[in-house]
Amino acid sequence: MQLQLATWQEVEAYLTQSRGIIMPIGSTEQHGPNGLVGTDALCAEVIARGVGDKTGACVAPTISVGMAQHHLGFPGSITLRPSTLIQLIKDYVQSLQRHGFERFFFVNGHGGNIATVTAAFSELYAERSLDPRSNAPGIRCELRNWWTGPGIGALSKQLFGDAEGSHATASEVSVTQYAFPDSIKSARMEPKVAPRGKFYDADDYRRRFADGRIGSDPSLATPEHGKRFYETAVDEISVDYRKFIADDPVGG
Repeated sequence: MQLQLATWQEVEAYLTQSRGIIMPIGSTEQHGPNGLVGTDALCAEVIARGVGDKTGACVAPTISVGMAQHHLGFPGSITLRPSTLIQLIKDYVQSLQRHGFERFFFVNGHGGNIATVTAAFSELYAERSLDPRSNAPGIRCELRNWWTGPGIGALSKQLFGDAEGSHATASEVSVTQYAFPDSIKSARMEPKVAPRGKFYDADDYRRRFADGRIGSDPSLATPEHGKRFYETAVDEISVDYRKFIADDPVGG
């Protein structure tokens, strides 16, 4: 059930059965020569919707702009300051909390979001803990990166080995090629596998990694591989979502 495609009456009926909701979150940033600027948000969105279909969970609108300041050296990249993203997540969660949602399961597509999203969770918990007069229901938040499951790791190693890399990866590009076949791009990779290393701000990133990739060869991506990554991620995350909800029957 997609929140955006439901009526308020349908949402109200859903809340009589479950207080859980899946929250896709990603980023809008460069993804190398053949990766879509929306890769992180698109992967999170299509996988979250797949989990929603498999589990019957409500899926919220995707937060498609994240913390991506280090990509601003590349045209098309958009970022939120960490403080802005924290406030956005708080407003997002507290709006839904008002209606009765209590369990918020974030499916994340961007590594740069992790620290900020978990900080937002801490802010939400602290706000309630520091106000003993609050009569709002308790909430729980979980962050799940779609690419970190054991099945995804094994599949990535099998298909790409060390050429998977850490940004503009072959796996994430494959997922977008599967989900959006009319938007597949091709490009020459030089060198074949991009260099690895650390970086600091946006200018430093662009200087060290001229085409945007880090340690990857996304020319290995195919829609067929993407289908396997999508199905594996949906299966693994569906198990995790059900465990998250079952951990406390109040949220189920």
